[in-house]
Amino acid sequence: MTGDEATNETGSDDAGQGAGGVSGSDSVPVEEIAERVRALMPQVRADLEGLTRIPSISLSAYDQATVRASAEATAELLRAEGLSVEIVSEGGRPAVIGHIDGPPGAPTVMLYAHHDVQPTGEESDWDSPPFEPVERDGRLYGRGAADDKAGIMAHVAALRAHAGRLPVGVTVFVEGEEEIGSDSLPTILERHGERLRADAIVLADSMNWAIGEPALTTTLRGMIRVVVTVSTLDHGVHSGMFGGAVPDALMALVRVLAGLHDDAGDLAVEGLRSGHAADLEFSEERLRAESGLLDGVGTIGSDSLLSRLWTKPAATVIGIDAPTVETASNTLVPTARAKVSVRLAPDEDDLHAFERVKEHLVRQAPWGARVEVELEERGLGFAADADGPVYDAARRAFEDAWGRAPVDIGVGGSIPFVAAFAERFPDAAILVTGVEDPDTRAHGANESLHLGEFERVCVAEAILLARLGELAATGAGTERPERR
Repeated sequence: MTGDEATNETGSDDAGQGAGGVSGSDSVPVEEIAERVRALMPQVRADLEGLTRIPSISLSAYDQATVRASAEATAELLRAEGLSVEIVSEGGRPAVIGHIDGPPGAPTVMLYAHHDVQPTGEESDWDSPPFEPVERDGRLYGRGAADDKAGIMAHVAALRAHAGRLPVGVTVFVEGEEEIGSDSLPTILERHGERLRADAIVLADSMNWAIGEPALTTTLRGMIRVVVTVSTLDHGVHSGMFGGAVPDALMALVRVLAGLHDDAGDLAVEGLRSGHAADLEFSEERLRAESGLLDGVGTIGSDSLLSRLWTKPAATVIGIDAPTVETASNTLVPTARAKVSVRLAPDEDDLHAFERVKEHLVRQAPWGARVEVELEERGLGFAADADGPVYDAARRAFEDAWGRAPVDIGVGGSIPFVAAFAERFPDAAILVTGVEDPDTRAHGANESLHLGEFERVCVAEAILLARLGELAATGAGTERPERR
């Protein structure tokens, strides 16, 4: 089902109608919570727009005072809801930790989001200024409006919906460097882990299946990013005098990179794990629409489309260092470099994968060219055993908010911090949720948030807190199966 079809089926594309499908027949006051959230949405949106105006790009090339300002604005929002709050920086960008106790004996829920954002790219590619949020056709446009400042405000909305009567203890952790790899997260978990310990963890940095169709993300691919350097000469030489007998590095690099895939477009590296995705309907037409694939350009790889996107390894050349067309001279290039992003099956070991990729690339070297492969970044994937009382409560909360049960999805992108939380808190149930949809364009120009879906996300999280509180009240507990 496409996003447009889903919107038509729910009968609403309006933010004020976003949670119109709420239902419930147990002791959790579903309709009352939904009405509270609806009444809160104008201020929630205003606060979201305020956060979006802060250009909190965490890359070092940008002004880091804005990232600090974003952390301080987030901290003030949490303090206003009665949380005790601290901004921590453990060698990286500032993160925000807030906590408020729940009733005696109630479980503690940790709510995660991040306040840093991606660079905007060419501002001419945007239809409106990236840090001035603008609504068009029911969507709020702006860098970070969805990824992930809407995640912050979904947490705030849930707190506001239960103001003064929280059914659970809540710890909010808002990271400041997710977009650059969360380098200081291990230190934060080591030094502040006990403050972050919880029975359930809600990580709001993923997406839903379509407009009107909620989802829980139960698998994430891992990743490695490598830099490949190919050398054939110790200095550049005249292409006319030596071309035809002496190989240039750029030509050799192209051959090395071409060896990453077989003729079908599957990754040709041996020894990597693979998997099969859930059997959800996902057509090539939908893939083309969501990706912008040009007419006449075919898909690559084998197996189902979702397996190719979610559970099989894949490699993408994301950058090349070489003379530009405008500045190129008639010279054999002595050294050329490329950056390659490799996505891994959810259960793959990232260091094992690096060794296999490195061996493969070195074997592709033509004409004795020297090939060096450097590991720049790595991250483990995630696969949840999405069963037990907490997952049941989450699915019911989603159904309350959307009027339909969520589907379990995988995500082809990598969120390494999820594995870090799973390792640090092995007994906690981890729920990967999110505010994005297939039209969000996170990281790209014209990033946007569907306001109707955003309200549903806020309703669902507020109801989830109530349902988790009910588990403790009924003695059901938050035990869950062992995570694989």
